[in-house]
Amino acid sequence: MITVVRDPDDPRIDDFRDLTAADRRPDRPGGRGLVIAEGVVVVRRLLDSPYPVRSLLGVPRRLAELADELAAIDVPAYETDADTMAAAVGFHLNRGVLAVADRAPVPDAVALARRARVLAVLEGVGDHENLGALFRNAAALGVDGVLLGPRCSDPLYRRSVRVSMGHVLRVPFAPLQGDWPGALDLLRACGLQVVALTPRPDAQPISTAGLAGRRVALLLGAEGPGLSAEALAAADTRVRIPMAGGVDSLNVATAAAVAFHAAVASVP
Repeated sequence: MITVVRDPDDPRIDDFRDLTAADRRPDRPGGRGLVIAEGVVVVRRLLDSPYPVRSLLGVPRRLAELADELAAIDVPAYETDADTMAAAVGFHLNRGVLAVADRAPVPDAVALARRARVLAVLEGVGDHENLGALFRNAAALGVDGVLLGPRCSDPLYRRSVRVSMGHVLRVPFAPLQGDWPGALDLLRACGLQVVALTPRPDAQPISTAGLAGRRVALLLGAEGPGLSAEALAAADTRVRIPMAGGVDSLNVATAAAVAFHAAVASVP
């Protein structure tokens, strides 16, 4: 059912209010930890995900594009105009529709590792846009999941969800608990080889590493500092992506895509 709302202070749309302030992150003042999807494509992926949707807010044209999906679910949808939406949200939303959901239970990292053939394992990836792009690449190239080591951002932060085009809602992820990098031993116990990506010249070129067809955990560090010395020392092997002279590294999401392609033998 679609309900028309014209008052930006209407309590029924409190979930969408003032996203520029606390942005509903659980680790910031006022944060509630809701999952926020922006735009028709991402909202569709949220509606098709395990995350329990609470409500939608959008302008008439965008809600009309979601008419089939809304007819199949029992979720409040609030129709408003662009100015009212901007006043409630705190900024003008070009995509014209938002949806909010509660978080779903996080899978167990070891259980995820046991059934995975290719995993991404992240250390210190704190940039939300890089994280979102990495999840989009993981979905596109058939990676089975993402494990979050220390100092990683929240994959369900609004900007990460948006940049991932909603694919962060589809790719399983979990925190890798325990001492770092000792927790990598859990992955080895599950039969995965830990492969660190680094631009260091003594690393093996990724094209000759023979990753395809093997069960691997691809270890990726933050853009800039890269992997810590401890993480590099804990890996089973190190690989690099050969680059032209004068270029020292790739964006972490781009490097991840190259590694994902090398490790996943085929994508259906």
